[in-house]
Amino acid sequence: MIGSDVARRVCGSLRSSGHVVRHLAQPTDEDLRRALDGEVAGVAVLLDDDVESLRYALAVEHIRPGVMLVVTVFDRTVAEQLMAVVPNCQVTSPAEVAAPALLAACLQPDLLALTRTPSGHAGARWDGEMVRLEPYRPPRSLRYRARLGKIRGQLRPHDGSSRIMLTGLAGLLVVLLADWIWSVTLNHRPPVAALFEAVRTVSTVGPAAGHGSNAYLLFASLAMLVTIVFTAVFTAGVVDRLLAPRSIGVVGPRALPRAGHVVVVGLGQVGLRLCTRMQDLGIGVIAVERDPAAPHLRLARALGIPVLIADATDRFVLRKLSLHTAQAMAAVASDDLDNIAVSVAARAVAPDLRMVIRAGDHEAIAETQSLFRIGTVHDLGSLSAAYTTASLTGLRPRGVLAHGRKLLVERADGTFLHWPHAVRCDHQQDRHADADSSVRLSVGARRTDPGQGREDPSHG
Repeated sequence: MIGSDVARRVCGSLRSSGHVVRHLAQPTDEDLRRALDGEVAGVAVLLDDDVESLRYALAVEHIRPGVMLVVTVFDRTVAEQLMAVVPNCQVTSPAEVAAPALLAACLQPDLLALTRTPSGHAGARWDGEMVRLEPYRPPRSLRYRARLGKIRGQLRPHDGSSRIMLTGLAGLLVVLLADWIWSVTLNHRPPVAALFEAVRTVSTVGPAAGHGSNAYLLFASLAMLVTIVFTAVFTAGVVDRLLAPRSIGVVGPRALPRAGHVVVVGLGQVGLRLCTRMQDLGIGVIAVERDPAAPHLRLARALGIPVLIADATDRFVLRKLSLHTAQAMAAVASDDLDNIAVSVAARAVAPDLRMVIRAGDHEAIAETQSLFRIGTVHDLGSLSAAYTTASLTGLRPRGVLAHGRKLLVERADGTFLHWPHAVRCDHQQDRHADADSSVRLSVGARRTDPGQGREDPSHG
């Protein structure tokens, strides 16, 4: 996702602070041995792939036991096992660092970050020239709207097969109820006996002989014919739902909420983290993912997160999401331009909707924000780079938040330290770095030589 960008920023930030840095791209074990041969202050493994991060972390620990190690890992189980095996390792991920800031921006404009604590949640607000932390609970009005929106979303299908299934079921129930009412009111049958005869009609067995007038028999005959159609419609809907994988339910927690919810576009690492944080607060959430084979779909279904497989730039799709009654929309896909397109399309459907945009350093992000004021923009690369750099310099940060153009790192004692924005390093300078000097190793993502279309072995 943003691993290579974070690696360059951390490298540039450390260099600007006077540290000597060695930056490698996908090093071999022999490259690691040469880089770690000497006095080493710390190692940062900044990759998007958890398996690669784990391999490099274990290799570094084997070559240089006890060295300060900062590794980006998304999967919490892998992270816990890595910290158990390598106690000197600090594990984080850009998604974990950015989630508090994105969550706060979706709920209240004056919140800088929202984090979980043993006693609940703590919100960070800007107070004069400092950050103030206070206990946070969603406003009662928001919780009421979110609860009502979840109730309104039950039995309100969004796709054709669900509508077919519910139409068939509703038709069967209407026939059953009409036959029962006729038998009780006009034929004066006991309620239980009338229910038995109504069920016979719906199951096309026919009413019991000797009861009812010719008009009732004619009604029962027509009802049985209509029931055949409704049964076929209902069966078709059920079969389609059973055979096709569904990420949205008709009833239950995975039904689409209709009010007070947050729409999260992009079910990557950041999107999934944001959805789970919303659930912890009791806020309804809808995830929109373009790729039907996205790796986190199964986990989202297990967590009860409704996921709509569609293109969020399509206005017809956006209208299905009830944007006019939503709390906010967060465009957190990995592509900056996709996030802009989604935000502009959402503005056209719901002009007053609060927009939160995940960004990197693409120039179009800043230009679009200044021209259209489309939403709150959070640069995940800057947040993650500040957190990683602070970890490498021994601060043990709790988190990072942004206020305008300011970055603030939260220390272990709860105080905040202003942190400079990182500038990407010049990798060509690394060619002349002395491997025997005091170095920090930042393992970034793969880079290709644009002139030759192959991996650049001299990178760093």
